[in-house]
Amino acid sequence: MDVNTDRLNAFMGKMLGDMGATANAALIKIGDRLGLYKTLAAKGPMTAADLAKITGTNERCVREWLSAQTASGYIDYDPASRTFSMQPEQAMVFADEDSPVFMGGIGDLMAAMVLDEPKVADAFKSGKGLGWNDRAECLFCGTARFFRTTYKHHLVQEWLPALDGIVEKLERGAKVADIGCGHGVSTIMMAKAYPKSTFFGFDAHPGSIEAARKAAQAENLGDRVSFAVATAKTFPAKDYDLVCFFDCLHDMGDPVGALTHVGSTMNKDGTCMLVEPFANDTLEQNLNPVGRLFYAASTMICTPASMAQEVGLALGAQAGEARLRDVAKAGGFKRFRRAAETPFNLVLEARL
Repeated sequence: MDVNTDRLNAFMGKMLGDMGATANAALIKIGDRLGLYKTLAAKGPMTAADLAKITGTNERCVREWLSAQTASGYIDYDPASRTFSMQPEQAMVFADEDSPVFMGGIGDLMAAMVLDEPKVADAFKSGKGLGWNDRAECLFCGTARFFRTTYKHHLVQEWLPALDGIVEKLERGAKVADIGCGHGVSTIMMAKAYPKSTFFGFDAHPGSIEAARKAAQAENLGDRVSFAVATAKTFPAKDYDLVCFFDCLHDMGDPVGALTHVGSTMNKDGTCMLVEPFANDTLEQNLNPVGRLFYAASTMICTPASMAQEVGLALGAQAGEARLRDVAKAGGFKRFRRAAETPFNLVLEARL
């Protein structure tokens, strides 16, 4: 072979960086689980012994963790005082759950993908997919925490106002269905923002519905919010003013059938909001860091989930607006537009 040495060295450098990031995924989970990031951000600078004492952990293990985090650039180290600290920007990513860039929960998602690798590999061979009910438990809480960051800073502030006339309806008192609601993060956020409206969350995963009910109870939302186990093709009709799909339509086996059912559950002037992972319409347009992350998640989670269901359309997490438009039109929606976007999401409005 005619090997270009410079190109080989550059590629090996890329691989070394990727290996380091992969190895540190478990360390991010440990730091999040044990409160190491939050303690360091709140009380640093401190030594490894200080951090271990406050968090009730072993100093030797903590010292090695701190060394790995420093080598990754996730925290800072002062050789003179032998103390570790976090810059405000680092703390926003790893220690502040309410930050617009918080990613502390990413460790759960990475862990779920690694734990379920044998099952996904089997799905590659069988073509039968892998359903949500067969996934590692950390996938569910990881998904809720990962998406919470974006929803907290965009849903009420930007996405709902971008829909035609929806905020006015919600302020007067509307009926809203949240399909594939998971742990109810999006449902509860909307309910807290619009106290005159009623919200119904539906998900096919019983464990997620149980978690959603507990979360709603903790927020004292009373009977304005309810959660039930149901699929996107079986949830009950109540003349909804708004039906929402938050980062879940592409996971469904029959998204066309789901949207067809949605049309029968809404009132004539109802709106369907589709929040999907950001993607352009062609592979070459998605060859970037966001596409890299979403294609990987789609390979390990989204595509197998769809293939495990009836029809198994397998849109994938990088379906793009044009493909989603075709699905919505096949489901009976005549009006379709991009209402808003972020670097991570497309917000699409569909009307009958």
